[in-house]
Amino acid sequence: MNRRTAIFALALVAAAGGAYAAWPRQADLRGFEPAELARLETAMWRDYYEKRYVALFGHLYQLSRTQFGFAPLDSFRIALAAAQAASAFQPTYSREAANAALPPLETYYSLLASAVPGGFDAAEAARLELDWWQARRESAGPEQYGVTVARVAAITYGKPVDDPSLLTAGIGRAEAMAYRDELGEAMTDPDWSEIECRLRRAYWSLKAAVAGGES
Repeated sequence: MNRRTAIFALALVAAAGGAYAAWPRQADLRGFEPAELARLETAMWRDYYEKRYVALFGHLYQLSRTQFGFAPLDSFRIALAAAQAASAFQPTYSREAANAALPPLETYYSLLASAVPGGFDAAEAARLELDWWQARRESAGPEQYGVTVARVAAITYGKPVDDPSLLTAGIGRAEAMAYRDELGEAMTDPDWSEIECRLRRAYWSLKAAVAGGES
């Protein structure tokens, strides 16, 4: 193979790779498998608290690709925006400072909105997401900020916020977060397994809430 042929072959490979990464997929936020989503979210929480941002990005990418069906390029953009939001929020102590996480959160939800028929209000979803992140650091209990978690899901999936399964899912996720917050640095492997079990139950409730398409 001469040099010109080799360059041409490499260009074809690069073009094919780029086309594969960017080619639109039929992403669907309702297509998740609850047990796998719970496993990935547990891993992401652990990455976050252990400040393993590269691993966090990898799990975010895997979630977008395998659970929601986004194209590789879109999955990369979603993972990057979510990781940026998490890293911007983590060192903050006030609501004002926490607003640094809002722009990447808005980007994150804007990208997710493409996987919902008709889209949704990404700015409102981002604002509520940040609201419950901060509420965890204040005096709110899981039964309170869990309702905000449910409101984010209601916006995302176009469901009524008072749907019992949606509320169960939101409060269930919040209770899993409160479990982790109570133990803090004392978390062990069995404790992370308990988190995964709680998240699995929450995501089965969410699956029940979003089943059957739009309201």
